[in-house]
Amino acid sequence: MTPSTRLGAGIAIVAASVLLAACSSNGQVTAGSPTDDPSSALRGEVTVFAAASLQQTFTALGDRFEQEHPGTTVRFSFAGSSDLVSQIRNGAPADVFASADQANMAKLDDSDLASGWPRDFATNVLEIAVAPGNPKGIRSLEDLTATDVQLVTCAAPVPCGAATAAVERAGGVDLRPVSEEQSVTDVLGKVESGQADAGLVYVTDVAGADGGVDGVPFDESAEAVNTYPIGVLRGAEDPRLATAFAAYVRSAAGQRVLADAGFGTP
Repeated sequence: MTPSTRLGAGIAIVAASVLLAACSSNGQVTAGSPTDDPSSALRGEVTVFAAASLQQTFTALGDRFEQEHPGTTVRFSFAGSSDLVSQIRNGAPADVFASADQANMAKLDDSDLASGWPRDFATNVLEIAVAPGNPKGIRSLEDLTATDVQLVTCAAPVPCGAATAAVERAGGVDLRPVSEEQSVTDVLGKVESGQADAGLVYVTDVAGADGGVDGVPFDESAEAVNTYPIGVLRGAEDPRLATAFAAYVRSAAGQRVLADAGFGTP
């Protein structure tokens, strides 16, 4: 090869490199490049374990996610966060976990079952759920201590139970529930069915009850704000799909759905 030929070939290689770099900077690259949309061509099924208080919002988010990503299926298991942690620790097949508090998410971190750092996506506070019309005339946390009020709360290991304990301390009251439930939806159900006069649930549960209960806000609820984290689990069947759903919950679209349901921002 003559010197002029070698020079021409070198110029051609440099030009091709420059062109490739220019294409990359415009996002027009082949599949597998860092600038590809990470959610493109998502396929398969993702199983999400989520706190009971997220049932309505996550069901809606799952439907929207499937519509935006044809070929995907989002399956949910809703229960008290502490129960879900126990199931995951015992080998239940889950790809994503959304907890109603940071303490239960930390249990998975401690067990080395979470992949990466969980991200906070919402907050929630307690409200007193009462029968429509508030026949017992409940106006405060103190009113729940009356002997003629049948109160139900969440059990202590459940996030809404821990929040109940916090508002008790803040209000200086001694609540004596007739039953302690394993999920906030069970508390709500007992008030809706008339098995209890009042229950401590989240503001989002009252809002989602469609008139089945009335809500009584109380000042002490500000002392027990629950922060909700979401994370991908180490054993996720498809980490890319699991990560995409977790990101969707934190996206602007996801945050609008959560805000409309009464959740606060983290």
